[in-house]
Amino acid sequence: MGRVAGKVAIISGGASGLGAAAARVLAREGAAVVLADLDIGGAERVLAEIRGSGGEGMAAHLDAADEASWQDLMAAIRARYGRLNIAVNSAGTNAGRSFPSDTTLADWRMVMSVNLDGVFLGTKHQLALMRDSDPVNGSIINISSVMGLTALPGLGAYNASKGGVRLYSKSVALSCAEARLNVRCNSIHPGFIDTPLLRKAMARFNDPAEAQAIYDALQPVGHLGEPDDIANGVLYLASDESKFVTGAELVIDGGYTAR
Repeated sequence: MGRVAGKVAIISGGASGLGAAAARVLAREGAAVVLADLDIGGAERVLAEIRGSGGEGMAAHLDAADEASWQDLMAAIRARYGRLNIAVNSAGTNAGRSFPSDTTLADWRMVMSVNLDGVFLGTKHQLALMRDSDPVNGSIINISSVMGLTALPGLGAYNASKGGVRLYSKSVALSCAEARLNVRCNSIHPGFIDTPLLRKAMARFNDPAEAQAIYDALQPVGHLGEPDDIANGVLYLASDESKFVTGAELVIDGGYTAR
């Protein structure tokens, strides 16, 4: 039996990066996984890989910033599985660096709509389905960032959105605990992980080797993290091994915030 055998999990942003890694690990450990993403083709490719390894799941289109999209997805999960046990809110974006007086309202709202509104909408509708599940046994895992704990210049919108995810997760955890609802909520704070989103940021350097050296040097351990480093943290928070863990922040950053 796997560590999450028999559970149903949804992963937003499941087509690539941290979301895809989390889906693979959860499926390997026995969960039925729902890969939800704007990139439905990418989600279907990850699902095909999971099924090829003996896993179970479905792929679905999701605009994380749109409430109707979440409602449609929850209806599809309810129809297919009738319950939800694990939710990983991993969809995220960034608008790049800008000085505060140069940041456009459009860019600010775009980042907030995906990174913070998306977590709010996901949690809202996931929690409703978890509450209706029999038995109720839920874990909501919101992917924040070390940038939700510490700041960098030029990343005001990203910092604010990820900091919001951290405190929103704590409020949800306390609300569920106060209601004696068997649903936990925690945030994960990845450091610099080798994902397509980070590679996009690194592409602003003319020399890929220089970019790699600069980003490696940011980590006390001397190298970037891998998606599975975060996925293994997701697995712990998704499993019953963490049944007494709620309202917590799991930092997986190679020592970045320890300085």
